[in-house]
Amino acid sequence: MTDELPLARRDLIAARLADGQSVASVQLATEFGVSEDAIRRDLRALAAEGLCRRVYGGALPLAARPLSARLGEGVDVKRALAARAAALAGRGDLIFLDAGSSHVALVDALPEDHGLTVATNSVDIAAAVLARQDIDLLMIGGAVDATVGGAVDAVAVEAVTRLAIDLAFVGVCGVSAEEGVGALNHADAIFKRAVMATSRRRAALVTSDKFEARAPYRIAPASAFSHFVVEQDAPETVVADLRRTGAEVLQAGDPP
Repeated sequence: MTDELPLARRDLIAARLADGQSVASVQLATEFGVSEDAIRRDLRALAAEGLCRRVYGGALPLAARPLSARLGEGVDVKRALAARAAALAGRGDLIFLDAGSSHVALVDALPEDHGLTVATNSVDIAAAVLARQDIDLLMIGGAVDATVGGAVDAVAVEAVTRLAIDLAFVGVCGVSAEEGVGALNHADAIFKRAVMATSRRRAALVTSDKFEARAPYRIAPASAFSHFVVEQDAPETVVADLRRTGAEVLQAGDPP
């Protein structure tokens, strides 16, 4: 094998990491048709160059990009997911919107005249709710983590445990019917678990890249979610696997 092939593969992996994506050795080996050992060598080389952080089963970008950098990406996809997810809101619901760029789009999609209250730990989401003027806002305080885009410290965890949430939209970094739902940030995962523990219904908006991502900090099994909202063209096998967990899977573009 020539040197060009592994170097080209390594460059592609590095580009994904630079874009803030986590990578898994098994999936990369299948994609590129090489052994997992070859992928591990690639990841070791990238880590040695300071381009990633090795974790069991793959690698993570050195730092996830801040929420502010993600708001303008995949806007049409996020709006489609938000439009489908908004139908889950019931009249008078207390809805929790976790920090996440898809949830900023969800604010605009929530129905009018439902008497909704939105609780959030996100500054960007709070600003969007205030702009609506027809939704009451409950802000979860604490020290704001710029990468997460919201407060996820002990103060925020304590505040959210005092709520009785009707519907929580939980931000996710990786989704698997077998391995569950995960996050890239340890404190963020702890906060999300606290949100889920006090929520009657739990939903996640999932762009298709999240099905291929490895998130090292487990939030919950997929069966802990009542709803997953996925892209219209999400892989059929993935959708079927999620439905077998007992969750309802809604696809963007389908009628409510």
